Amino acid sequence: MHPSLRDSARKRLVDRTEMPSTNCFRRYRRKQIAELRPYEPGEALEGVSVAVEDRKAGSPKQGDMIARNPKNHADQWLVSAQYFADNFEPV
Repeated sequence: MHPSLRDSARKRLVDRTEMPSTNCFRRYRRKQIAELRPYEPGEALEGVSVAVEDRKAGSPKQGDMIARNPKNHADQWLVSAQYFADNFEPV
């Protein structure tokens, strides 16, 4: 196999292994109550996971929320303001 073709095939393989195809995803409805609190601008986010895509979009910022696992309060992550507005409502 020509070296450039080999590199191209390797890149396609890497792309497939790093990012699952979209047909692997199914839709699910959440069954439990989520625990969230507002992000306070300037607060230290020690122990809070912030996704790379959220950082690229300017988070953490005003309006974002901090979610936590109700069974493990040390497991916390940032929820962007837009995702929160689209998917959550108070109970």
